Amino acid sequence: MQLVSVQVGPFKSIDQPQTVKVDPEVTVLVGMNEAGKTVFLQALHKSDDAAGAAVFDPIEDYPRKDLSAYLNQHSKNPAQVAKLTYQLTEQELGELNRDLHTRLPAGFEFSVIRSYDNAVRPSIRIDEEPVLEYLRQDERISSDMKTALAAVTSVRSIPGATTHLSLTDNDKAWLTSVQQRIAKAPLESVVLSEVWDWLKQRLPKFAFFGEYELLPSKLNLTDLARRVEHVKAAAATQNAQQIKASQKMLEPQHRAVIALLRMADISVEDFTRPGRGYESLKARLEAISIKLTDEILEFWKQNEDLEVEVDIRLDPDEQPPFNAGPNIYLRIKNRRHRGVSTPFHQRSRGFTWFFSFLVWFDSVQHQLVVGDPGDRELILLLDEPGLNLHALAQSDFLRYIDRLAEKHQVIYTTHSPFMLHSDRLHQVRVVEDRVKVGTVLSENVSSSDPRTIFPLQAALGWTLAQNLFISERNLLVEGPSDLLYLKAMSSLLEAQGRAGLREEITIVPTGGLDKVVTFVALLGANGLKLAVLHDYRGRPEQRLEELVRQKMITSKALLDVSKFRDLTNIGKSGRASDIEDLLPVSLYLDYFNKTFSQQLESKKIVEADLPVGDRILERIERHLTDTGMHVRSSGGFNHYAVASLFVSSPPDSLDADTLTRFESLFRAVNALL
Repeated sequence: MQLVSVQVGPFKSIDQPQTVKVDPEVTVLVGMNEAGKTVFLQALHKSDDAAGAAVFDPIEDYPRKDLSAYLNQHSKNPAQVAKLTYQLTEQELGELNRDLHTRLPAGFEFSVIRSYDNAVRPSIRIDEEPVLEYLRQDERISSDMKTALAAVTSVRSIPGATTHLSLTDNDKAWLTSVQQRIAKAPLESVVLSEVWDWLKQRLPKFAFFGEYELLPSKLNLTDLARRVEHVKAAAATQNAQQIKASQKMLEPQHRAVIALLRMADISVEDFTRPGRGYESLKARLEAISIKLTDEILEFWKQNEDLEVEVDIRLDPDEQPPFNAGPNIYLRIKNRRHRGVSTPFHQRSRGFTWFFSFLVWFDSVQHQLVVGDPGDRELILLLDEPGLNLHALAQSDFLRYIDRLAEKHQVIYTTHSPFMLHSDRLHQVRVVEDRVKVGTVLSENVSSSDPRTIFPLQAALGWTLAQNLFISERNLLVEGPSDLLYLKAMSSLLEAQGRAGLREEITIVPTGGLDKVVTFVALLGANGLKLAVLHDYRGRPEQRLEELVRQKMITSKALLDVSKFRDLTNIGKSGRASDIEDLLPVSLYLDYFNKTFSQQLESKKIVEADLPVGDRILERIERHLTDTGMHVRSSGGFNHYAVASLFVSSPPDSLDADTLTRFESLFRAVNALL
């Protein structure tokens, strides 16, 4: 189950409800300090805390300027604070339809609404007819019962529709089972109640990790045991107010140490038992710390000579509470400097954050009471992860986030350009604090405030500095193969005295359509002339059309390849096309066969071998799959390799139609730029 969108507000600095799409893997919140990034994470966290501790409190959470007015109506009409929309996986949808005899469609979505009184309300569109159809087909019931059921439109109306019948024993037993279902259903729709009951047991929970969850350098274990006992005593009273008050006894540092102890299979009470030695407990903790350090070093490349030391000892000369009972000490030893160790909190903040996070993450999974913790779905909320890491270490840390995202959706905040994948800027959501409006979240990276999008521009600039050159006039294309073909064809045309691409125009391969959109959004406002040439998939690209609607680029500056494929309809979109489709199929296959002659073992692919289709690249890949031929271990083939051969060994001559196609393309681009 995936979170697909969120509506939050009013909540703290979010005065007006903000709707944000959530990426299936990683969503990044970018904005200035105090813009409201953490506020957004807190709202999600309180919506369904994995630890069951964080809840909404209007005194703490409702926007302060409107709080007095709201409190007057809170008890009677608590406001909505969050609306979370989820989508089921194909497997989950199949299970639900099979279990409850529904026919929910592919891509089924539903919403969960959270209010300030912490009530939960589902928003689900359900058609009861498939369930009624299933009930009518029950072979145990009589024909009279089936006739009566033909007119009912809901499960709840079944008893009323059968009062006039003379029921058989089977009818009575069947009707009793239906009435039991109705009695269990808290909502008007019985089917909706049952679907909601199925869904809520599988809802992903939110887990929040920030600066305050770090492990301390030392903690008194006797004091910790006292605090834990106080919380247990409050829980035994089943008094909500006492339980809530007792939770404040356990601060994040206490919970972090409890989590570390639990990983070592140690309880706090173990340290308070008379005559208990600490060596065996210390050995267990050291074993866990070594395991965690090894996990960290898979991603931590700044200094691989670090390790965490754990010590437990009495210190009667310390200040209270450290002078009463055993203390746990955490230190970081640097083997590079002859084993010098320093208190945990005085060493690299990046390393301590990483170590603390692994402890916390294990603890959160352990606290989930339903199912195997390893299989429980979580949505991880990370506040400024990697804040204290070196720029290159932040890039390493992104690999760890990708690892987490293989199993859990991740939403994190940052204002560092090195905590952004420059080729995944579609995952970015911009957060701004606007005067008289409050916190605003948007997918539109072309924010009006340049300070907000500075990390995006810096991330993109870092990529440009390494890979690209931008000029005043730029033709944005999706990949490097496009650049090679355009350069080669421009040279061939110019050699014949025909129109090629003007010299002052720079072809910029962006790395995919998503990045084309980002380039236009971020660079178009800087006075640069931009045109886009993109592959055509048989339908308009909504992301590009959105740029036109937002007036970031004109529609005439968006050129798709298919406009130059059919010489009788130049300038009009046609069949799905890539740049390679402007070449004769036989010519492209000739270069393909030469490029992969070794892998093909001298066999040649001809057009008659290929399946029917519009795009030559897709046809070749389908042929390779269908025949079991492999020219690349990962499947498919390297398009760039064919383009490289085309550039290094261009054809001696080309047919008139091909030259006209490319000449028409270059004339169109020249006219735009």
